[in-house]
Amino acid sequence: MNDQNHSEGSGHEHGALGDAEFAEFMELAAQEGFDRDDVEGALDESGHGPLPVLAIVGRPNVGKSTLVNRIIGRREAVVQDKPGVTRDRVSYEAEWAGRRFKVVDTGGWEQDVLGLDASVAAQAEYAIETADAVVFVVDSTVGATDTDEAVVKLLRRAGKPVVLCANKVDGQSGEADATALWSLGLGEPYPVSSLHGRGTGDMLDAVLEALPDAPAQKFGTALGGPRRVALIGRPNVGKSSLLNKVAGEDRVVVNELAGTTRDPVDELIELGGVTWKFIDTAGIRRRVHLQEGADYYASLRTAAALEKAEVAVILIDASESISVQDQRIITMAVEAGRAIVVAFNKWDTLDEERRYYLEREIETELAQISWAPRVNVSAVTGRHMEKLVPAIETAIESWETRVPTGRLNSFLGEIVASHPHPVRGGKQPRILFGTQAGTKPPRFVLFASGFLEHGYRRFVERRLREEFGFEGTPIHISVRVREKRGRNK
Repeated sequence: MNDQNHSEGSGHEHGALGDAEFAEFMELAAQEGFDRDDVEGALDESGHGPLPVLAIVGRPNVGKSTLVNRIIGRREAVVQDKPGVTRDRVSYEAEWAGRRFKVVDTGGWEQDVLGLDASVAAQAEYAIETADAVVFVVDSTVGATDTDEAVVKLLRRAGKPVVLCANKVDGQSGEADATALWSLGLGEPYPVSSLHGRGTGDMLDAVLEALPDAPAQKFGTALGGPRRVALIGRPNVGKSSLLNKVAGEDRVVVNELAGTTRDPVDELIELGGVTWKFIDTAGIRRRVHLQEGADYYASLRTAAALEKAEVAVILIDASESISVQDQRIITMAVEAGRAIVVAFNKWDTLDEERRYYLEREIETELAQISWAPRVNVSAVTGRHMEKLVPAIETAIESWETRVPTGRLNSFLGEIVASHPHPVRGGKQPRILFGTQAGTKPPRFVLFASGFLEHGYRRFVERRLREEFGFEGTPIHISVRVREKRGRNK
């Protein structure tokens, strides 16, 4: 089942398809009346690996979130005049001049007692760590502050390409203010009004020059590196305790102060005769006056850990009800396209009544990841820790699995014959053929004679899992509909 001969990094320009398979597939597409460019475009979109990451950094209230909304072309990043606005998501997909990339927003929040400089530096570090390029936003009406200078030092240490955005230049009169920012030593300042869109095109052209076509991060063991596991979950679910237990020693200090751990802790740990790199995201705890900021900070840290990882172990406190925050973290992992294992911690503390209600909660609240392996553990006693590694290995194997095109189309033919799409408006759309264009996670492109309803796509995904496994990995399915030809043109 694991057809790993042609991965995304193999040098082919047609996703995970080898030359012979691609030629056979294109012949099939031509027979069904699909335009070659359209098919190649669909494969290219679905076959890409992780997108390059662009971090938007700068001190609070310089217009970072407004700029993010301008780049992604829609109002998703929450914008308010005061710092401290909590966001559920911190990364978004964007496209400019036909190239796709991921934007990470590091918006401001209520500042820590450690001071403005320390807080901005801390949040910027997380974003920069996993970014391929950085947009540094400065308020041109204020000019370069001491805090801006501190971020410049951070950027120089990181060595990432930087595009300097001189924001709030609303007209010709503001151009001189932007020019003054040459003094930062980061090259040309691009005068921009993120509120009105002025100058954003030139800045994004510079961003595309700075971004690589593909991210520098390469997954897997091709170079002998250990597999990367992110431990994620809301505060106080036992992430550090779990890491210490699997390591067999106290590797991580758990501190009640928010923000005392500056970086996610990476630990090389040998389990089951295999070395793994565990990325811990502990260290975020709530303080009353920093509640919103700590939540956002935790989201940013989780996003950074997911960018570095191949598989996410999502830790959930089994002694408490599954929360909205648990579900948000799960959604982040699924949207990041990582393999997933769910570990229910503190299982040894449950009585029969709690276990009964937890099972009901899992059925209703975690239905979106019913395919993820589940391990019931205790980070304190070490209960069932031996089950963690097999679950992680299963999830990664599924994440890398590729179904050959011939076998996939035989399977699709059986589905269409036994469970055809419902008739809608006198027409019955039909899946004509398909291919798996990529792995990590598995990405399928289906070509159809008409629009496939969401419910039918879910049915196809469920049948794919029943037939080929895919336990522990998200599956992406995109559908291309055959364009009408001839008299309908």
